[in-house]
Amino acid sequence: MIAYPSFEGYCDTMANTTVTPESSSSRVFLFLQGPHGPFFSQLADHLKETGARCWRVAFNAGDGSKWRDGETLLRFCTPIEEWPTRFLEWVKMIRATDLVLYGDTRRHHAEAIAAARSAGLTIHVFEEGYLRPYWATYERDGSNGNSRLMTITIEEMERALTCTEEPPALPPDRWGDLRMHMVHGALYHWHVLFRNQAFPHYHPHRDQNVAEEFRLHLLRLLRRPRHIVERWMTTRTIRKAGWPYHVVLLQLDHDASFRAFSDFPSQTDFVAHVIEAFAKGAPQHHRLVFKAHPLEDGRAKVDMQVRDIAKRHGVDGRISFVRGGKLAFLLYAARSAVTVNSTSAHQALWRGLPVRSFGISVYDKPGLVSHQPLTTFFADPTPPDPVAYAIYRQFLLETSQIPGGFYSAKGRSELLRNVGDRMLRSAGPYPQRLDPSETAAQHLRLVR
Repeated sequence: MIAYPSFEGYCDTMANTTVTPESSSSRVFLFLQGPHGPFFSQLADHLKETGARCWRVAFNAGDGSKWRDGETLLRFCTPIEEWPTRFLEWVKMIRATDLVLYGDTRRHHAEAIAAARSAGLTIHVFEEGYLRPYWATYERDGSNGNSRLMTITIEEMERALTCTEEPPALPPDRWGDLRMHMVHGALYHWHVLFRNQAFPHYHPHRDQNVAEEFRLHLLRLLRRPRHIVERWMTTRTIRKAGWPYHVVLLQLDHDASFRAFSDFPSQTDFVAHVIEAFAKGAPQHHRLVFKAHPLEDGRAKVDMQVRDIAKRHGVDGRISFVRGGKLAFLLYAARSAVTVNSTSAHQALWRGLPVRSFGISVYDKPGLVSHQPLTTFFADPTPPDPVAYAIYRQFLLETSQIPGGFYSAKGRSELLRNVGDRMLRSAGPYPQRLDPSETAAQHLRLVR
């Protein structure tokens, strides 16, 4: 774990400038697909308390299952090719001023964002926290590879920090979102499977059909006790064995960031690339630990693929596979971490571990991740600059990372307490720090 440097002197005018939310009486929020569960419905209730109006588009029965006001539910029941035209019709009909969605790479979300920009709407994008699991991400216009973070340098972040000498609060050991994420996912797909008659043209954005998605969610819940035991035994063996090891942070094949911002067609291709480089470059006494995504449901058979590829390269005795669980237990004694563009890399960077990433990611900045050839990285990995990462992390905490989560009641209450006012502000989270004078001027023009 790195020690946070002092940020004394890194003050901007935002520390003494108050940017209050603009009047919400004229705001009309149009919600598209959100995280599984009631978060979008509860967020709409909070916004309506400010005087705003809220509408929701349902692409299937799961989308509408948690929306409390049937009169403001817009059902999209026609082929997806008609979506851009229908979206603009609805924007005009309800006089929408704002678009709210979860993720920005699904086809209907990407098309809606393009149309919303041309219509002058404010675009609010939610995502899982870049510094998860305790935080959620709130940005304007885009997230992950489309985020404004991609163009902001560490030097710009440093100049924008407020005055503080204290490190940010650490996340709690337990937050409870993962279990409820699985429950809400299973319920969502149940509605789509059994109550979707009104949406004959609906097709999921993932490769599996709805019945298969529901089956996988249910099986993951049923297998959870066995996986907990297997994970505990494997992790204990790794921790007790005493050999040096590197951790590979796996993602889901259907993960939006992996699909949109990766050069690898599948996790199998990534696994093969990593094992080949490990076999060629890592010292003979080192081991490689593959850490599966916590929501891995067995559709990709990643564990079998890891074993088969390791045997082909003659390193099967030096490979371990851990199914889900808390990453901290593995990173505690690891030598490095390798990933495509998983946000879990933040946990490795926070601990000062060298990170080699391959996809487009918001943390791929000079001084943070290594760009060594992977064989060289396994032999002698370059660690991150602890000061650079501390600046980067603090900037995220002061801008787009909001305490809380989407799935547990405790996480939602914390998130809802903080996000509403930010959505009503005239500028997004990054301009408020990078150019506070312009943010204040925008606010004054709106008030006048």
